[in-house]
Amino acid sequence: MTTTPSNAPLPEGHTIGGYQIVRKIASGGFSFVYLAEDEQGARVAIKEYLPASLARRESGELSPRIEPEHLITYRNGLKCFFEEGRALARVQHPNVVRVLNFFRAHETVYMVMAFEEGRSLQQWILRTRNRPGRAVLPERAMRKVFLQLCHGLREVHANRLLHLDIKPANIYLRRDGTPILLDFGAARQTLSADSLRLFPMFTPGFAAPEVNRKGEALGPWSDIYGIGASLFACMLGAPPPTSDQRAKQDKVPQALQVASAHYSPGLIALVGQCLALDPAARPPSVLAVQRMLREMGSAAVAAGRTTPEPVLAPQPESALRSMAQWWQALALPRRLAKQAPHGTGGTGGTAGTVGTVGTVGTGGTAANRGKRSTGTA
Repeated sequence: MTTTPSNAPLPEGHTIGGYQIVRKIASGGFSFVYLAEDEQGARVAIKEYLPASLARRESGELSPRIEPEHLITYRNGLKCFFEEGRALARVQHPNVVRVLNFFRAHETVYMVMAFEEGRSLQQWILRTRNRPGRAVLPERAMRKVFLQLCHGLREVHANRLLHLDIKPANIYLRRDGTPILLDFGAARQTLSADSLRLFPMFTPGFAAPEVNRKGEALGPWSDIYGIGASLFACMLGAPPPTSDQRAKQDKVPQALQVASAHYSPGLIALVGQCLALDPAARPPSVLAVQRMLREMGSAAVAAGRTTPEPVLAPQPESALRSMAQWWQALALPRRLAKQAPHGTGGTGGTAGTVGTVGTVGTGGTAANRGKRSTGTA
C-alpha cells in the first residue's frame, strides 16, 4: 500500500498577506492550518489549500510544484476553495466560524479565520463518556448547544450554502459554552468527484448517505443528518454506524433504545428522524429541528425535570494549545470508534481533512428533494 508523501509547512516567521506565521497547528491531506498574527499582533488561524495527492512542497520552498497531469484538478479545487471561502465570508453569525480574509499567494489560496478559545464538542464527549450508568452528556446542555448551532446553520442555508461535514469535532465550544460551526467541507466533495487520487473526504458515520453517492442531490437535509449523527454521538459516546453498514443491518434503533434509559422520548425520536436513510423522512428544515428541541425544553419545564445548567469550566490550556487541540480533534473519531457501545459500529474519519463550504445547488436543489426549505423565518 502506497502512502501520499507529506508536504512541508510554511516556515515560522514567514510573512504572507500581511500575516506572520507563528507556527503550524494542524495538517492533513487537504491543507495546513497555521497560527499567525496580523500587523497589530492579533492572533488568527490561517488555512492553506494544499492537497498532498496533487501538490508537492519541500522544506525551504514556498510555492508547491504540481505535475502536469494534476494541474487541472488542482486548479479546480483552488477555484472552489477560493470562491466558497468568499461566500462563507458573507455569513456573519456568532455561531458560525468567522472568515476575516482570503487571499492568493505562493500559487495557492489562504483563508484567514478568527482565533477562538475553548474546546470542541468532541473533546467534551471524550472527557465525560466513561461514566458507568450515567448519560454521556446532559440532555439540557445538548439542547442548549444544538439550538444555538441550528441558528448558525440556518444562516448558512439562507446564504445558499451547505456545511456537509457536521460532527462533534467541527462544533467548537467557546469558554462560555456557546457553539461555533467550523470546517466546512464541500470543496473536498468537489475534488473527490474530480479525481480518484484524492482520499475519502468525509467522516464515516456522520456523513449522510447521499453525500457519498455520486450524482445524489444534496441540500439542507444532508446537514440535518449530520445534526442527528452529532446528537447520537453526544448520547452514546460514539458515531452512528456508516450508511453502508446501516443499509445492510441498521443498528441505530437498537442503540437509541439503549440511550432511552437516559434521554427523553422526544430527543430519541428527533435523532431517529434526523438519521433517516431516506432524506424525505428527515425533518423538513433546520427550523423544524429547532422547534422540536424547544418543545422538549418546554415539556421538561412543565414536568419539573429541569436541572442546573452545566457550565464549561475555564480550561488550563493556553489559547494556542486549545486552538491546536481543536484542529487536531479532526483525527479523534477514530478513537471514538474503538469503544463504540452497544453495537453501534461507528467508524472514524480521515485525520485533518480540512475544507470549505458548498452551495445548496450542489447536486440538486431543494425542489427535487421533497421541496424542503432552508428553515429561515
